[in-house]
Amino acid sequence: MNDLQIDDTVLAVAKLLWKKVAMIIVETAERLGEKLPGANDAHPLMAGRIEALVRDGRLEAQGNTKEWRFSEVRLPN
Repeated sequence: MNDLQIDDTVLAVAKLLWKKVAMIIVETAERLGEKLPGANDAHPLMAGRIEALVRDGRLEAQGNTKEWRFSEVRLPN
């Protein structure tokens, strides 16, 4: 599993409407399934990729993305 595969899956899960970061992480994990590293490592890894996508402008964020349940992301319009 590499960053590009995770990024592509995160972007496939994200929509034009705001979606909780926690939900993006869960849906991404469901799609990637067994390809992901152990459960304790997978969610923080995906959260880091979401933050990288926000920094790169490939996702928009509102709220602190480190607080997964209280922040949201979407695809840029």
